[in-house]
Amino acid sequence: MADTHEAREAVVEAALGALDLDAKTRLLAGQDMWSLPALAEIGLASLVMSDGPIGVRGRHWTADDPSVALPSPTALAAAWDPELARRAGVLLAQEARRKGVHVLLAPTVNLQRSPLGGRHFEAYSEDPYLTGRIGSGYVEGVQAGGVGTTVKHFVANDAETERFTVDNLISQRALRELYLAPFEFIVEQARPWGVMTAYNTVNGTTMTEHRQLVNEILRGEWGFDGFNVSDWTAARSTVGAIEGGLDVAMPGPKTVYGEDLAQAVRDGEVAEATVDAAVRNVLRLAARVGILAGAEPVVAEARLPSPVDGEALAREIARRSFVLVRNQDNALPLKPNTTVALIGAAARDARVLGGGSATVFPARILSPLDGLTAALPEGALSYAVGADPNTELAVADQGFTLRAICRDAAGQVVATVSLPNGQIKWVGSDLPEGVTHDTLDTVELTGTFTPRATGQHTFGIKGIGAFTLTVDGTTYYDDVQRPAKDDPFISFFGAPEPRALVELAADAPVEVSLTYTVARPVGIPLRVVGFALAHQEPQRDPDELIAEAVEAARAADTAVVVVATTERVESEGYDRTDLQLPGRQDDLVHAVAAANPNTVVIVNSGSPVELPWREEVAAVLLGWFPGQEAGAALADVLTGAHEPGGRLPNTWGSLTDAPVSQVVPENGELPYTEGVFIGYRAWEKAGRIPSYPFGHGLGYTDWTYDDIKADSSSVTVRVTNSGGRHGREVVQVYLAPTEPDPERPARWLAGFAGVEAGPGESVEVRVELPRRSFEIWDETANGWAVVKGSYEIQAGRSITDRRVATTINV
Repeated sequence: MADTHEAREAVVEAALGALDLDAKTRLLAGQDMWSLPALAEIGLASLVMSDGPIGVRGRHWTADDPSVALPSPTALAAAWDPELARRAGVLLAQEARRKGVHVLLAPTVNLQRSPLGGRHFEAYSEDPYLTGRIGSGYVEGVQAGGVGTTVKHFVANDAETERFTVDNLISQRALRELYLAPFEFIVEQARPWGVMTAYNTVNGTTMTEHRQLVNEILRGEWGFDGFNVSDWTAARSTVGAIEGGLDVAMPGPKTVYGEDLAQAVRDGEVAEATVDAAVRNVLRLAARVGILAGAEPVVAEARLPSPVDGEALAREIARRSFVLVRNQDNALPLKPNTTVALIGAAARDARVLGGGSATVFPARILSPLDGLTAALPEGALSYAVGADPNTELAVADQGFTLRAICRDAAGQVVATVSLPNGQIKWVGSDLPEGVTHDTLDTVELTGTFTPRATGQHTFGIKGIGAFTLTVDGTTYYDDVQRPAKDDPFISFFGAPEPRALVELAADAPVEVSLTYTVARPVGIPLRVVGFALAHQEPQRDPDELIAEAVEAARAADTAVVVVATTERVESEGYDRTDLQLPGRQDDLVHAVAAANPNTVVIVNSGSPVELPWREEVAAVLLGWFPGQEAGAALADVLTGAHEPGGRLPNTWGSLTDAPVSQVVPENGELPYTEGVFIGYRAWEKAGRIPSYPFGHGLGYTDWTYDDIKADSSSVTVRVTNSGGRHGREVVQVYLAPTEPDPERPARWLAGFAGVEAGPGESVEVRVELPRRSFEIWDETANGWAVVKGSYEIQAGRSITDRRVATTINV
């Protein structure tokens, strides 16, 4: 392997030497939304990137090339299994190669600092060690398939509010022990081929120019030799970015690099050797993925992993991620011959992924209603809407069959493409084949809508510009829609405006059309076509819907209520303002639980929500955003075919009790005043009791912790399956200094391992203790220091359920 590496590096150096300054700087600027330019003179093909992390969307926002949609990263972390994360990565590399993608823009390893973070579904955990372990498995899997990763967002992109400009003020100790820690672990363990630098600023320097964090720490201390790409449009300064260690500014072609960088070299502002270092990193990546002539890729075709069944793996990850946090009197699994009332709009229209750039379009989505209908005997299942979490218009989806017709200024059709839903999202060169921004004049989003309900349907428009909306032959809107505020992403993340109320009959198809006249703003380097047709079904009296659900619950042995957040609650682009479920869903659960004490609640959210009814119901199962096989996985768990395997990767509690919640900057700054105390560390320091603690999760069997032995390098724990069926346990190991130190947490996760056993069977598991677990960052010495003394090594089922312990001296 060393010889192969040296040969590859020799090819890279030869290619670099053959390029002139203009070619080098053009390569660093990118050529369009998702790719870098090909350079024929050195045999370099165009390198293609794509959004992740739950699937590989590819270069286009379209349903014509569907993607496998895995469960959310919080779900993957809830399985507490790095090997499962590695298998997910192998599948995604397979998907990437199928779509001609060389680099996946994932994983996200920012920490869940505040429960209000709107994009936390895309990150793994509040704990840096768990995040690092799961992220390493993911990176290893993707790169084993010959596809690069970009670990992101480096660093401290832990919330969405003012994310482009916020200056996060973080102590060096908190940076090292928390926010940099997952990146460091992954760089050392998985050797990623890429990193993405964030939009935000850290301690006064924007991350795309942060020489200390990128050049000195990431590349210098940790030895990272991959490429560093900006988050899209994040690079702001030509000299600042290249001197700060940014290799590629995306998207192209008009960025702070290219011609501007070449001129900076000619003007003596930047040394050409600095440009060469960035180009070398890009060429090394190209060589690794096999698109640089003469260089052997890291993974040859013959050594690619065996093909993975995407649907089967999506189903397995989902059921292993589900966290059973409450199960009174063994309400789950369902008893044989049980009648079930399935309740909730989210049971019919599954919430399987979060909003924003993580969106992919699977070939199918199995809802909870689909899954339970297939799994239960005929006549055992009834369904009632109960309450709808979508309290406002959403992107047109269920019942719509849509296409986009692109026309030029003469009205001639230049392209027609099918659409996955009512959203158009074409950025830069991400246009249908044969279409250019210069020729595109209008886009008509058109097709049929078959209503599920009779009554007054609301249609609306998401976006800014000139629109014409027609439903069933009648034009309801023909005007210019203007933004309510100055937000460059309003077309993607803003709320739709209602524009038509139309009486329609169930099952009677009607034609719909929304035509957008393409705007041509001056001085904007990135051309965007972004808008959506929105829709809302007839709104029945919420009390009537809840009453119907209550009657269905009374008539069944078990009531299964599915509650969920929406894209307007959890998405890229904005943070949450509370942790409540939207709409009347809490009222629904209260009412159903009062009618049927055997009520099971499924919570589909990517991150914590408040559960004010949790003590009123028999069981609570946290389902995260469970991906395309949601319904099949849920049926597996509810019927007992498989046990729920998840443990909480974060702390669930009320916003009022949450020790750290601030995500809104003041005067552009957000001080991380809590230091090293976030997540469970902060809850323990504050002496507050959450609804469900970090690491918590029940299965369908019981476990006894029998013994523990430890030294400073490892822990051995023996556990026994004391229940009546085969199961899996996650043995969690925590370190607790025996002498309390107010500057350190009371305890922290130091290791974990999954074990499986049959009824009555005992197993031993050995858990490595990283040296870093005993260290702190000494700001005075500017280095890591072992804190000597006595430590209690605790093993158990969660941060608060510690079963066995022993003491060691370090």
